[in-house]
Amino acid sequence: MPRTDLFESPDYYLIDELLSDEHKLIRQSVRDWVKKELSPIIEDYAQRAVFPKQLLKGLAEIGAFGPTIPVEYGGAGLDYTAYGIIMQELERGDSGIRSTASVQGSLVMYPIYAYGSEEQKQKYLPKLALGELMGCFGLTEPDHGSNPGGMVTNIKDAGDHYLLNGAKMWISNAPFADIAVVWAKDEEGKIRGLIVERSMEGFSTPETHNKWSLRASATGELVFDNVKVPKENVFPNVSGLKGPLGCLNQARYGIAWGALGAAMDCYDTALRYAKERVQFGKPIGSFQLQQKKLAEMITEITKGQLLVWRLGTLKSENRATAAQISMAKRNSVETALNIAREARQMLGGMGITGEYPIMRHMMNLESVVTYEGTHDIHLLITGMDITGLDGFK
Repeated sequence: MPRTDLFESPDYYLIDELLSDEHKLIRQSVRDWVKKELSPIIEDYAQRAVFPKQLLKGLAEIGAFGPTIPVEYGGAGLDYTAYGIIMQELERGDSGIRSTASVQGSLVMYPIYAYGSEEQKQKYLPKLALGELMGCFGLTEPDHGSNPGGMVTNIKDAGDHYLLNGAKMWISNAPFADIAVVWAKDEEGKIRGLIVERSMEGFSTPETHNKWSLRASATGELVFDNVKVPKENVFPNVSGLKGPLGCLNQARYGIAWGALGAAMDCYDTALRYAKERVQFGKPIGSFQLQQKKLAEMITEITKGQLLVWRLGTLKSENRATAAQISMAKRNSVETALNIAREARQMLGGMGITGEYPIMRHMMNLESVVTYEGTHDIHLLITGMDITGLDGFK
């Protein structure tokens, strides 16, 4: 049976007062869509490990694809707080669905806008915003995750085009993507970004199966076998690691908000259950240990809300640093994982069933904690920022 979504957003410190009317209107629009279109079906799709592709049109209609991209290129021209709110509401529904939107906006549309030619922007961005084209982002390789600079995927000059060879893995959206933003080394060893289209010969996207996490998200590989990529598909305005890392900052920012959405859903579920579940003649929410769990959950959510709100303000002012984004991403995911685990215990055996969203969130967060930079890597980014000393090598 489809689940009725009764979610109520926690706001213990009246943080809504820090949001504009536009922010709250956007949030309500996305929340309504999640309750109507996503929540009733997500448990079934997660159980079957199938991506609900029919949701793509709706995601485009609510402005989830590239909301900060300027209006002239098909985006909504929104600020980063609005973008964060959209990601929070989507991940409150499911991390995999937020990933689909996050990849499209932060890892495909953003690099085309930031690094691409005017022709590339005009050709791809409006269609990506409408969901007429879907994209993916190719950086991680089978042997190079936390050290992307070690990539072996490469391009060689062949006159009017490049020959692209190599492989990427753990790529969200890959199985159905129309285009891929791919990062590869040229013959001088410099990292370049390029747009690969599905129709290009030698380009394939085998799907990744048997996942226990992000089961309702489509994940795959990108395989390049002498793919002819026209030179006009290469980004003209960036080279080196700063290109892909700039994209990752965008994605990490969205995750910082998104993971809190998953935390809120677990908290709201546990709070509701604690009031309704009766043991020893009274609701379990009346027992001190259960109140301790709930009080700690709302405390950590509130701290996270304040952190990402401030980060959103800084990001909209173009003042947020990569290290600040790393701190928020790491904190939000850790908060969400801890809350999911405590909430699962509060529900007892029911916590592992698909009747409630907690176990699905918990499994999803096991991917979120390591993608777009692992939990440990983000700690080292903060450590290097405050000491000035490189702990990576």
